[in-house]
Amino acid sequence: MWTNWSGGQRCRPVATARPLDDAGVAGVVRRAAERGQTVRPVGAGHGFSDLAVTDGVHLDCSAFAGITGVSASGGPGAATGHAVVRVRAGTTIGELQDGLAERGLALPVPLDLGAPTLGGALAVGAHGSAASRGSLAEQVLALRVVDGRGRVRDVPRADLDAARTALGALGVILDAELAVVPAATMTVTRAQRPVDEVLDPAFWEAHDLAEAALFPSSPTALARWAGVAEATDEDETERGVGVTSAGATGRTALGGAVVVERALPRLAPSLNRVVSRLARTVSATGTGHRVLSNPPAVRYEQSEWAVPREVLVGSLRALLAQLADGLETGLPVRMRVGPAERGWLHPAHGRATGWIAVRVPRGTDPGPVLARTASVMRAHGGRPHWGTRHDFDAVDVDVAYPRFADFARVRDDYDPDRVFTNPALARLLGD
Repeated sequence: MWTNWSGGQRCRPVATARPLDDAGVAGVVRRAAERGQTVRPVGAGHGFSDLAVTDGVHLDCSAFAGITGVSASGGPGAATGHAVVRVRAGTTIGELQDGLAERGLALPVPLDLGAPTLGGALAVGAHGSAASRGSLAEQVLALRVVDGRGRVRDVPRADLDAARTALGALGVILDAELAVVPAATMTVTRAQRPVDEVLDPAFWEAHDLAEAALFPSSPTALARWAGVAEATDEDETERGVGVTSAGATGRTALGGAVVVERALPRLAPSLNRVVSRLARTVSATGTGHRVLSNPPAVRYEQSEWAVPREVLVGSLRALLAQLADGLETGLPVRMRVGPAERGWLHPAHGRATGWIAVRVPRGTDPGPVLARTASVMRAHGGRPHWGTRHDFDAVDVDVAYPRFADFARVRDDYDPDRVFTNPALARLLGD
């Protein structure tokens, strides 16, 4: 039995294959196709959606790990002076960022979760929070995949925007070339700020990286921002500064509050205001992805939505009002930002984006909160983050993504027999 990190998705695949090389991956796909079975690539299981759920074959590429090459300058799509790295798709984000740091390099926008694999993170459009620098998928310069007929293919430039964020529908990613930047020491600060301040566009435009966590019942938010350090404090120990209330008040305190709120939901607003007030102002300087590390304190279900940047404030205020009306949970709403993306199915495709994430602690029925969240986000033109819980179907995708027909054409080339389908893809892509 396979179960994802939150425990909300599970399945019993007919087999789990763990090939050791490209030929092994191709062989798994060909044999499954010959037997009439489907194949789903599976990463770390850290997502919340049902994209990996299958009664077919799970293809575990964890053996495909490591940085295999570094070159000094990129081709089209890479800025002058950027380096290019080739990375195997089973590499975790933590391993990738540590490996880059050892080479004096970094992702343009650090990611604060280390557990997901590169292949999984690309498939669903994983992102950080920078107003003008693109997500992981935006850094892709080349991809190599195994398609639905078991052929190893270098994705041509004409298909690259389809493959950047493809939900695992085009094939199994073997490795990727990514544009990366010289590493820089960063200073990250977390502090309480009035909600009106963090909802002002000036807040996220004033910093290289910025985000906030907001409780519906609290007048203050936990804000976090980061930039290149002016000077390094040699006496300061490098440590992660999370934006969640776990980082602000301690894992034990947050966990206790969540337990109490499950038993006595009416106490949620009061406890959340207390948690927000307990937040301390902290700052740390060090390697970007390490000081931005934000490991979860409790397991939860999550729904995250990408809305046009110009409606971020209105949609967030509407959501906070809806959650304050009897549906507040023990975890804050997280707000992030990002630029327009090229990937045809990336949730930020074609528009500067605000990201809004709602989380419900495991053990609490997520249905009411996620349904109300979806209603508000849909009303503001939201597109769901593919790795989280949502209610989109093929009609919604066709309306929300102007290049969906082009993606479908590429998919027909890479997987004409739908070897990589599952119920989630059938619902989203209209198999």
